[in-house]
Amino acid sequence: MINYHNRTFVAVVNTENGEVSSKTVFHYKQEGDILSATYSGGDIIKGFLIGLVDENGHLQFNYNHVNIKQELRGGQCQSVPEILSDGRLRLVESWKWNDKEQSEGTSIVEEVKVECL
Repeated sequence: MINYHNRTFVAVVNTENGEVSSKTVFHYKQEGDILSATYSGGDIIKGFLIGLVDENGHLQFNYNHVNIKQELRGGQCQSVPEILSDGRLRLVESWKWNDKEQSEGTSIVEEVKVECL
């Protein structure tokens, strides 16, 4: 199982109906097979996600956030991991809004290495 604990991700691709951008930073935590994260940046003031990691490192989670329009948005997502040539993780995501829009989209987030001072 891939361990996502203390990994940081940013979006590199998102469909037009999504709110995550390259300015949105995700901070992942993992306890056993339970995944959680906080995220913010770009059009998102504050967000949270919670879900599960399967034995192949695939993620299934629900997310909720408040955007810069002061709207509460949420949905569900499934992510498939890829290991990049430099060892970082890429997550290919399929997601769907749970609000009145009910639209779907795809995104790609990639791990960023955080330098310690």
